[in-house]
This record gives sequence, C-alpha cells and structure tokens, in this order.
Amino acid sequence: MWDDIWTGGDIATMTPGGPLYGAIRGGALAVAGGTIAWVGKLADLPGRPRELAARVHDASGRWITPGLIDCHTHLVYGGNRAREFEMRLEGASYEAIARAGGGIVSTVGATRAATEDDLFAESKPRLAALAREGVTTIEIKSGYGLDIETELKQLRVARRLGEALGMAVRTTFLGAHALPAEFAGRPDDYIDFVCNESLPAAADAGLTDAVDAFCESIAFSPAQTARVFDRAKALGLPVKLHADQLSDLGGAALAAGYGALSADHLEYTGASGVRAMAEAGTVAVLLPGAFYTLRETQLPPVELFREHGVPIAIATDSNPGSSPVTSILLVLNMACTLFRMTPGEALAGVTRNAARALGIGDTHGVLAEGMAADLCLWDITEPAELAYRIGFNPLVRTIREGISAV
Repeated sequence: MWDDIWTGGDIATMTPGGPLYGAIRGGALAVAGGTIAWVGKLADLPGRPRELAARVHDASGRWITPGLIDCHTHLVYGGNRAREFEMRLEGASYEAIARAGGGIVSTVGATRAATEDDLFAESKPRLAALAREGVTTIEIKSGYGLDIETELKQLRVARRLGEALGMAVRTTFLGAHALPAEFAGRPDDYIDFVCNESLPAAADAGLTDAVDAFCESIAFSPAQTARVFDRAKALGLPVKLHADQLSDLGGAALAAGYGALSADHLEYTGASGVRAMAEAGTVAVLLPGAFYTLRETQLPPVELFREHGVPIAIATDSNPGSSPVTSILLVLNMACTLFRMTPGEALAGVTRNAARALGIGDTHGVLAEGMAADLCLWDITEPAELAYRIGFNPLVRTIREGISAV
C-alpha cells in the first residue's frame, strides 16, 4: 500500500526533454514514505486508487507542480534600508551608497545588535510569506555579521526557521560579503580572518551547506575570492558566487573554475564566462528583484545561456537593500517581463534548475519516482498562469515530504 494517491488533476512534472512543463494531463501521483512512488496517467495506474493507497485525494481539476525552491536569499537580517530606497530615487547609485557606509555594512550593524530571538522574530514573517506562495525549500545566507558570533547566529536562526515552518533550509556561509569597519583598509587581513577563523567556525559547528562570496569592485577581488574558495574546498564545502553584477571581473569563469554549484546575478558576464559555466555545469541564478529595485539596464546574457545549455535558475534574492522581495510568484513574472524568459523557463528556474543550484537536483525539483514528495496544488488552468498573474496567489495546498503543510 502507498500512503497517498493524488488523482483528478493535471501534473507539471518539470522533467526535461518531453512536453512543455513535463505535463501529464489526467494524471495521478502516489506517495510512500515521503517520496514519490509512482507518477503517470490515471488510466495507467496498476489498479484502482483505493486499493493502492491508504488515502486518495481529488485534485478537482487543478494542477500539481513540484514545491518551489528559492535558491538565493539573504532572509535573516536586522532592521531595514527604506532610507536607501529613497536615496536611490533621489539619484544616488547602489555603489555610491555602499562607499558612503550604507548598503550591506549598515545592515551589519543592525544584525550584530539583534539577539537571536530578535532575528528569528523579524525573519519569520518573511519566510512565511514565501511559504504561502509554494516555497518548500529555501537557501538562506549569512553575511550580515562579518564576525564569528553574528555569522553563526544568522546560520542558527536560518536552521531554526526551517524547523518552525516545516521548510527545508539550505544554509550558505557568506562571510566574504563586505569589508567590516574594524578591517577598514585591510581587505586581505579580513580574508585571512574569513579563511582561518570564521569559515572554519561555521564548518565545525555544522551550520553551513555551502560557501559564497561577493566578487565585485565594491567587495572582493577575484584573487581574494579564490582564497576563500580554496579554504572552502579544503573543508569539503561546495561554493557559489555573487558574480558580475556591476562589472565583468571574470566572476562567472572563476566560479566555474572551482566547479561552483551556481554563479548568481551575472548581468555583465561575457561569452567566455558563459562557456566556462557550460563546461563546468554551473547553474546561472538570475535575480530579477535586484535588477528591478536597482533600476539596472544591463540585462544578463539569457540568450547566451540558452545557446550554451547553461541551466537558468531564478530566485528572490530577498534582502533589505537591493531586493526586498518576499514573493516568488512576482519573481516568476519579473523573469518573463524583464529578462524575456518564457513561463516554462521561469517555472523550471524555481524547480529543477533551482534544485541543481543548491546541489539537490537528485532529490528535488521534478516530480518523478524516487524524488522527494514536495508538491504544490494550484487552482489554475495552465502553468503559465503562475508567471502571468501579478499580485495573485492561486496556491491551494503545499505538501512537503508527503505531509500537508499549507
């Protein structure tokens, strides 16, 4: 006996190479022990549903998709940066604000001052908002501490949030996010601190699943980033990179050279970087919320990614400065309207490609036998509606590991 069978609906399996969305019209999906035991057409079930499972659920003509995956966020932080939003509208650039002591460094102060319980209370509504739109797996970075105590505090809160909301959380150490005030003018000394003290502390505590860095003119150089990645690899941790957001420093190629899970942002990535990503199997994570909020005009090279077969994921980049977004559905629309992606590409970007960007593509992101039973039930007539509508949430129910969550 299976535990559950879903019938009476259509299924967007998101498996590649077949029909759009991997669609199965008039489908059925069975769950056993938190994983998918069978998926296909209802007519092909090896028996009557009630003879095969303990519980039978009627999808009532709705669509079932994989649970959505937000593969790049900075969700745990203190305070907000609404004043910087005003400053940008008054003409200040993101780079100018950062160089004047705003940006990431301003959030560092608020995050250091917050207790662990404060951070949990501030961050929980943000995660709950994403859960209400079908997110079942999320990546949460540190990077607003830039010291050992606060970096670990952020990572602990991230794990605690997942437990509280029944969501899978992948944590990423982002100590090389900005230069803290106590290391002003000494970036190489700070990289020494990250490599020798804060990153090993996070790894020893078992609090990080991957390591990230911000490789940019206002952050860290390729050489400094490479030192962090060398240390991550020595600790057995996979890497990912904020790359080529404001200029082409060769970040995409650098990430690919380390076999990175993903390179993220990528507005200024050139053809050589795209080719390197394709050869390495590195996922391109595009972040339309930041593009929109910062009013950028340099589009990421989506057509080159398509041409070279680089998987494209999309994510909210939820953070207090450049992407204060807690709507994955809005990001689907932005990916289509701003980056000219198709609705099918956008949905793949928050399912199978997002799973690859987190290193969990073998277990998440598509609906197939043996995969995690993370599902969303949507009151829609076509999957394209998820990207088409703005400010509308058709989610009916979320299932995580076979158990109803919403």
